[in-house]
Amino acid sequence: MADEEPPSEPITIGTSYTLETHGAERRVNVILPRDYEAGTREYPILLVLDGGMDQDLFLTLGLSRWNQLWGRSEAVIFVGIETVDRQRELLPPTSDLDEQTRYPSAGESTAFRAWLTETVVALLRENYRSDGRFILAGESAAGHFVAETWALHPDLFDGYAAISPSLQWSGQALATRFEQMDSRTRPPLYISLADEGGATEEGIERLVAKAGENLCFSDRREELVHANALHGLLPEALQFLLPT
Repeated sequence: MADEEPPSEPITIGTSYTLETHGAERRVNVILPRDYEAGTREYPILLVLDGGMDQDLFLTLGLSRWNQLWGRSEAVIFVGIETVDRQRELLPPTSDLDEQTRYPSAGESTAFRAWLTETVVALLRENYRSDGRFILAGESAAGHFVAETWALHPDLFDGYAAISPSLQWSGQALATRFEQMDSRTRPPLYISLADEGGATEEGIERLVAKAGENLCFSDRREELVHANALHGLLPEALQFLLPT
């Protein structure tokens, strides 16, 4: 006689909202701190771009929880924002003909930013105990989106983490535009550089040179490449933006 199957139950880690923008449905995944339901404490909200179930949700959630375990950064309401067409949603228009050919749908970051702030942030404010702080994090194309938001619309969020941002985009247009802007106080920015090479490195260095003092620039060209920058540096970014 076979042994009875042991008791089992589904693993539930959070709540997933299905929203629509740019002509496609996508999930906004919300995972609460462990003690959220037990009290009335308010928490900062961390929004991670490319945070779908098949994207970076589990990796970045695990890194955030690992940080909290070691007292390295604060507990957060973790929000993974799924992207569908990353270049379309996360990048502005490009004047580079090769980029236009490779990514013909790219260029709608302004509309995606409006959806993120007007729909997603509004949903989170209404339904969760936020302490008022919203932190935006992203890597690669999402890192460009973070850096662009920080440079052009800094008051939308309270802290920014741009990991290996794709600042080569459109001939380093964001760095060029930022260099021509008047200096002003902006929220904290964590920005990192792995062994990216060429125009990406140059674009990041140009932006950093004018970014001011409210900045953590992590130069890891000797240690990391684009493929492992998120794994290695999100804990450091959270420590800078949400220190204990």
